[in-house]
Amino acid sequence: MNRSLPALLLVAAAIAGCAGSKNKPPSEPVTANPQVLLLGEVHDNPDGHKLRYQHLFQRVEAGWRPAIAMEQFDRENQALLNKAQKDCRDAQCVILVMAGPRWDWDQYRPIIDLALRYDLPLIAANLSRKDASLVVRDGVASSFDDKTVADYRLKEALPSDIVQGQQKEIVAGHCNMLPDMMVPGMVNAQVARDIWMAKLLRAQQPRDVVLIAGNGHVRKDYGVPRWLNALEPKLTVRSVGYVESAAAPGLYDASYTVPKKQRPDPCASLKPKS
Repeated sequence: MNRSLPALLLVAAAIAGCAGSKNKPPSEPVTANPQVLLLGEVHDNPDGHKLRYQHLFQRVEAGWRPAIAMEQFDRENQALLNKAQKDCRDAQCVILVMAGPRWDWDQYRPIIDLALRYDLPLIAANLSRKDASLVVRDGVASSFDDKTVADYRLKEALPSDIVQGQQKEIVAGHCNMLPDMMVPGMVNAQVARDIWMAKLLRAQQPRDVVLIAGNGHVRKDYGVPRWLNALEPKLTVRSVGYVESAAAPGLYDASYTVPKKQRPDPCASLKPKS
């Protein structure tokens, strides 16, 4: 369906102009598309969003037609998202129908327009805050049906390296000032999100699928790829991080370092005054 073609052409022209500059962005390979492509982000970094869009655009323009799962939409809103994608002719319409307060929607407009232009299904990939709060209180298994609990062995203790990795990131992300009693529940919420995303991505097969989510979700050590690999059959998975500092080897299948966004120190107000 030829939706929002002028908007798409403007985006494509901007990308072409960038690619023709001396600082030509690196290209992702487009010859071998995986069954699952995980594309990360620093949520508020516009350079990362632009580069990620360019990489996805290259693949779609070359003929790939995946579904696009987005962390920015909560799972209970899938029916509304389906209707918005059917009824809307541009991303702004979808955003007006779907937008919640947590996201800078201008960063996601090009991807939504791409989905509309090429009739790529949009998939709501996140747990809501309400669901996450229940997980914090009742544990990871509380947000899944019995089969999923059994498949992912959620009545057993979570793998210790996943817990430790999530805990480290959560504590650091809260300025190392998070009360100890809150950490396990927040770890459970992040793990539940990753398992749900992995389950959802599998459910799209045999159609290929892209996940648009934060870099933490697409990490291979404790994120969505770890849970994708926990079940059979194995899928071909490619994880790509868009990071502000060089990623340690092995965290992603590929990573691209983008300029760090200048932002206030979120921990400044919590530091003791000298």
